[in-house]
Amino acid sequence: MLILPVRVDTRDLVDQIGEQPGETGLLLDVDGTLAPIVERPLDATVPEPTRALLRELAQRYALVACVSGRPEDDARRIVGVDGLVYVGEHGLGLDPRTAEWQGPIDELVEAAGWPPERKPSSVAFHYRTAEDEEAAVATLRGVERRAVELGLRPRWGRKVLEILPPVDANKGTAVRSLLEERGLRRALYAGDDATDLDAFQALDGLELAVRVAVVSEEGPGELGTAADVIVPDTEAVVELLRRL
Repeated sequence: MLILPVRVDTRDLVDQIGEQPGETGLLLDVDGTLAPIVERPLDATVPEPTRALLRELAQRYALVACVSGRPEDDARRIVGVDGLVYVGEHGLGLDPRTAEWQGPIDELVEAAGWPPERKPSSVAFHYRTAEDEEAAVATLRGVERRAVELGLRPRWGRKVLEILPPVDANKGTAVRSLLEERGLRRALYAGDDATDLDAFQALDGLELAVRVAVVSEEGPGELGTAADVIVPDTEAVVELLRRL
């Protein structure tokens, strides 16, 4: 069942979004929003019923996009739906300046002492499967400090430390770019982690905006505070999308 905020003026926002699909963008995070969280990131996948729904929405809406922290090709593989727009690495792939920072990132990876998930423009260190989570975080705090020394940007998420180039690119800049390119003034964004806060903010000033937060114990509390609609899991996201 959907859990809606107490603000009365937001209760019909989802229904309003569905009234003009040809003028509306649907922008969706992948892990924890469309694909259930799993212990090993490589095992993540979007369920087939969700894929079928996304195919149907892509036929009606002006834009259906997946905005992920994963590399674009990886997000495309996990979602498995043609006809969608895919943006990887929180929008870093849209900024050519990221190429200038691959040397420092490679240097960090070599010295980290922790298995990396190397991406085209960034790197992630996951610790969901660590036997001693406290020790894992302590190790990764050292990686975080070294990243800062190298001029890179560390960012913590759900059981992961991400290291990014110091460029002005995030899910918010990606969302704004996608909407502006198509001249869309109506949009829904759904996400589950701290990086999705930037995307929420990118909807400010639109004619109609709906911010959907998948709230969990692992996620940041401020995500629910910033949302218009709160849901508990990926199944509830699908339930919401079926209303559109």
